[in-house]
Amino acid sequence: MNAQLPSLTELFALQGKVAIVTGGSRGLGLEMAEGLGEAGARLVITARREPDLRDAEAHLLQKGFEVLAVEGSVADPNAVAALVAATRARYGRIDILVNNAGTTWGAPTLEMPFERWQYVMDTNLNGTWLLSQAVCRVMVEQGEGGRIINVASVAGMRGGLPDALSAIGYSTSKAAVIGLTRTLSTSMALHGILVNAICPGFFPTRMTKGILAAAGEEIGKSVPLGRIGRPGELKGVAVFLAAPASAYVTGQILPVDGGTTA
Repeated sequence: MNAQLPSLTELFALQGKVAIVTGGSRGLGLEMAEGLGEAGARLVITARREPDLRDAEAHLLQKGFEVLAVEGSVADPNAVAALVAATRARYGRIDILVNNAGTTWGAPTLEMPFERWQYVMDTNLNGTWLLSQAVCRVMVEQGEGGRIINVASVAGMRGGLPDALSAIGYSTSKAAVIGLTRTLSTSMALHGILVNAICPGFFPTRMTKGILAAAGEEIGKSVPLGRIGRPGELKGVAVFLAAPASAYVTGQILPVDGGTTA
């Protein structure tokens, strides 16, 4: 007789787990933090803007979640070390990391200033690497595995249309995050640390506000489902990749894009 299978509730339960969500003060980061909290995780959110961070902390506390808010930039090695130290001081462990913090800069390819290219790379790629390395060290020390969820983008999976999105630094950084995800997943597999990436299509966020105002209808029509993403459509994906339900999933790149990359 086969061993009793875990229930669906058990497969998606995160009780007792500790989750860090970067860029967790608003938009998709706050949505994913909320989902992890609803599944039972204790939360740590981090962002650079103190007012947004405090508003998010109050929102999550009001929902009854245990949450720690830490201001700082993931592109700063000292801030990364401080974030990891604060998380361990508060909760004693780290089980889940969602690398969501990101930025962009729009300019025609031939006019992209190097300092803005570097700025985007420092946050989107270097920040993801710095925090992943620091958290993986903690997870290896704990000896109980863990989950790393990187937020890339469909912009990192294809060249894109320059008339719609002229941001070569952003697209390149997200393609690099996809490569980082795959390589980190294989190097950490024997430690039981699962590493996957979510690649959202267009969702309404502060970062996409301008382009959606200018070309949102056209972008929506280009998606097989006929629309851009809606609030709430990343929450379940993040919980799945953080929960026991995805225990045999690592190194995978999951587009959440309405069929755009199909």
